[in-house]
Amino acid sequence: MGVVNVTPDSFYPASRTAAVDEAVGRGRAHLAAGADLLDVGGESSRPGAEPVAGAEEARRVLPVVERLAEATRVSVDTTKASVARDALAAGARIVNDVSGTLFAVAGERGAGYVAMHRRGDARTMQVDPHYEDVVAEVLDFLDALAGRARAAGVGELWLDPGIGFGKTTAHNLALLAHLDDLAALAERHEAGVLVGTSRKRFLGELGPAPLSVDERLEGSLATEAWCLVHGADVIRVHDVRAAVELRDLLARPLETVAPCR
Repeated sequence: MGVVNVTPDSFYPASRTAAVDEAVGRGRAHLAAGADLLDVGGESSRPGAEPVAGAEEARRVLPVVERLAEATRVSVDTTKASVARDALAAGARIVNDVSGTLFAVAGERGAGYVAMHRRGDARTMQVDPHYEDVVAEVLDFLDALAGRARAAGVGELWLDPGIGFGKTTAHNLALLAHLDDLAALAERHEAGVLVGTSRKRFLGELGPAPLSVDERLEGSLATEAWCLVHGADVIRVHDVRAAVELRDLLARPLETVAPCR
């Protein structure tokens, strides 16, 4: 899943686009690099981001969704029912919902739905997040949300643990370490697993010195490989070409790799 941010303030500056043509061009470049689907968003969900009015968010994303939907499956990354409905009318096929509230919209429109865990909102989620057992609590939340989504008529369902959304670095690592438990939960709901670690802050906190967002490609690829090996069906990425090469390498039968001599 290639990221198309139609925003001035997403956490990774290289992913930001302001003009429709620029955003469409980024989406087409992702497809040329091998992306299977595109995720279009018009409101940053980074920690501390200010909310965007629905009309402005729609103005940003709708023309981009409409044009990219002619070429591939598009998801709309939004927390607003009005934007989700308008984007689906413009050709989007999936609602990627960090708020966990839009399952009824997806159900009524026959769209796919990404059910994600988040604690708080963009302005509060990273203010001292605390869990007694982060893995159990996230799985319980997603179990309940998946049930509500199915009851609302959602057919295509994806579960996302919400890496970086109301979690510390330790929380994120615990969730990744137990990704197979999420995969088992998804299987019980006949759902897929979607994970996004790309360029996120926790990757810059794992080494001896902090890494800026521009220095986190290797950490992104390492965690994306882990996710693919441990049950993820979709990885949401900024660096599509590198992620596609990684996916294809992991899919190669071991016997096709030339031995070292």
